[in-house]
Amino acid sequence: MRKKLVVGNWKMNMTQREAKAVVESLLLLIEPTTEVEVGICPTYLTIETVSQLFRRTRFHVGAQDVFWGKAGAFTGNISAAMLKDLECHFCIVGHSETRGRFGKLEVPESTLSYFSETDETVNLKIKALLYQSIHPILCVGETLAEREAGNTDAVIQAQLKGALDGIDGAEFHDGVVAYEPVWAIGTGKTCDSAEASRVCGMIRQSLAKILGPEPAEAIRILYGGSVKAANAAELFSQPHIDGGLVGGASLVADEFSAIVRSA
Repeated sequence: MRKKLVVGNWKMNMTQREAKAVVESLLLLIEPTTEVEVGICPTYLTIETVSQLFRRTRFHVGAQDVFWGKAGAFTGNISAAMLKDLECHFCIVGHSETRGRFGKLEVPESTLSYFSETDETVNLKIKALLYQSIHPILCVGETLAEREAGNTDAVIQAQLKGALDGIDGAEFHDGVVAYEPVWAIGTGKTCDSAEASRVCGMIRQSLAKILGPEPAEAIRILYGGSVKAANAAELFSQPHIDGGLVGGASLVADEFSAIVRSA
């Protein structure tokens, strides 16, 4: 049976002081348990702070992105080996925001080319993480236009195929996939729980074709997209949803701890 997993994605939020305060509150609010795995993916600058606070606890620290190169003239980038050195357990890859696919656009449209993640770069990042034994959290999801055109399944299947190209099922056995409908990220909209579960079930079927039935059965599939305490219990009770990738709600200790309790 797959253990539920709840991961907070802090995005571009939290100073060192703020991160320390939130984590200290979480450690008081969330009871240690073996039934639910919990992780936080802070900014690069606060990974070490969170990692130190999580030592000798059941919590895991992760990163929000990685570069696939081992070292070199790649200004501003962070390698998987550097994340490993900071004791990162997880790393998010292929998030819609790094792909330039925003549910709520908060940058000038003319700058969207800055966010240029592709299935190929996601694939390279996953391979780099696996080499360092860091568990990738692969994000997939459709835009509102793609959903309205009836292309949800086809878009996600293509993302999975591209991201996992050349990767063996045994390698990705402990990997995670997060279904994040782009139109529900940062918008307050949430995918209907039954439909979210259907898509997560479709993702598992697709993983079975790409990686094989046994690895696909072990991989945890999360839902992300305006997950909050008020809807977490219903989402997590769905048969094909193994937990959540939580954005804004993970910045508030009371809210995030309530989501974890729902799992």
